[in-house]
Amino acid sequence: MLRVKVPQGILDGDGLRALAEVAERDARGVAHVTTRENVQLHFIATADLAPAMRRLAAAGLTTVEACGNSVRNVVGCPYAGVSVDEVFDPTPYAEAVTRHFLRHPLASTLPRKFKIGFEGCATDHVLTPIHDLGFRALRRGGRRGFAVSAAGGTATMCTGGYPIADFLPAGEVLALVEAVLSVFHRLGDREHRQRNRMKFLVKQLGWERFRAEVELERVRIREAGGVPLSFDPEEPREESAPPPRAAPQALAPGEGFAAWSRTNVRPQRQAGFSVATAALPLGDATSRQLRALAALASAFGDGTVRLTPRQDAVLRWVRVEALPALHRGLDAAGLARDGAGTAADVVSCPGADSCRLAVTHSRGVGRLIEDRVRADPRLAATSDGVSVNVSGCPNGCAQHHVAAIGLQGSARKVDGRAAPQYFVLVGGGAAQGRAHFGRIAAKVPARRTPEAVARLLSLFRAEAAPGEDATAFFARLPVERAKAALKDLEPLDPATAAPLDFVEPGEERPFEVGSGAEAVPAPPVAAAPART
Repeated sequence: MLRVKVPQGILDGDGLRALAEVAERDARGVAHVTTRENVQLHFIATADLAPAMRRLAAAGLTTVEACGNSVRNVVGCPYAGVSVDEVFDPTPYAEAVTRHFLRHPLASTLPRKFKIGFEGCATDHVLTPIHDLGFRALRRGGRRGFAVSAAGGTATMCTGGYPIADFLPAGEVLALVEAVLSVFHRLGDREHRQRNRMKFLVKQLGWERFRAEVELERVRIREAGGVPLSFDPEEPREESAPPPRAAPQALAPGEGFAAWSRTNVRPQRQAGFSVATAALPLGDATSRQLRALAALASAFGDGTVRLTPRQDAVLRWVRVEALPALHRGLDAAGLARDGAGTAADVVSCPGADSCRLAVTHSRGVGRLIEDRVRADPRLAATSDGVSVNVSGCPNGCAQHHVAAIGLQGSARKVDGRAAPQYFVLVGGGAAQGRAHFGRIAAKVPARRTPEAVARLLSLFRAEAAPGEDATAFFARLPVERAKAALKDLEPLDPATAAPLDFVEPGEERPFEVGSGAEAVPAPPVAAAPART
């Protein structure tokens, strides 16, 4: 697997075409978008790695510190700069962090990986509290700054980030990151891989001591001259509309345009422009589709796309009158699926298709769920804003711990035979600087997961308060209510098991527990973030 860093998820035409070429030549023609706005290319032969990396580098893309014990890809809100409810655009600050820490002496020699996210909207699209450092834009006294949380994380010991700064002046972003990295680099556990994320260091030291260590580092950095930004933190360069182009040919809306525009299009704060989402099935895009995105972004947008934590691609600066033509172009490339941001747009890790740690082939279940939701108009109409995330193991690369409905692959024994199953979690999400993690509602055989999701969507339809969104509803839904709705889906015994219960969706061979799945734990009890 080759993981390509895409800072803030921003890809221009050259980058899209380079990814398309490498995927086509070396990776079975498919690129996979991750929840951290990276691109992964699978099944690359070792001999093909060097040419692939050279081709990507020629387009300005790097794999440096995309993996390993390093500062990973800095994620940013895909709507930054154009959102109607944005405090200010955090992109310049996120980009500054990316550039400063790429190949930085601290950044690639950490005890474990380190994740950073920036958000400027009222809605937390990047889930800042689950990052090692999460930055949320705010203004105070007319100045730009960030509310900053630290030491968040999922997988083992789900932890919401602790508030390390209620208002960090924007000009101090690099200094704070360097201070935190210095503490983690100096005190982090380098011996026990399962317990060496920064959240474990905070647990070991206690929050007050950890914060005191960071403050000492900040003083040291300040006395050494600080780490200034390369631009005025109060007046960074603002994103602007692309140069005017010839008006697109007037086209009548094509088939499916109304449904697509309802779920996949949102207005920009700049009058006359829209953001349009190309929903990538389970985060996958073919080489042909990547080239089509490059061409469409150039023809109708600003020449770039932004990858999202929901594994989709958004085109910005699309003139409202050009939306029908853009939709036709996306349709020709197989990218005009409606339902972006709904339960019909499932988030999934690659699972056991390519990951040696995975227990299950998560994408097969994801396809079943999407098909079930799309086949029932009532479910499709209900599912707006419902995040359904499927991970093939407890590590949670699909962020199932913080989804309204999360599924974690595991296995059970039935009369001595291994059968795939999923823990069903409800109520995950992030809002107002706090993370809440899904609670276990059931352990359901793999092929029954679409029915489990359908029942939870029916609960949402029947019991949500007027105007209540899915994240809020599932967070307040008593887990006993969810358990009761799913209880009869759980049992699987020799008398009732069907042959297909021992075969994963999308697979033909009987299910086998892989090397990473011999003792699959239940999702951990969520740890509450510290109070201010």
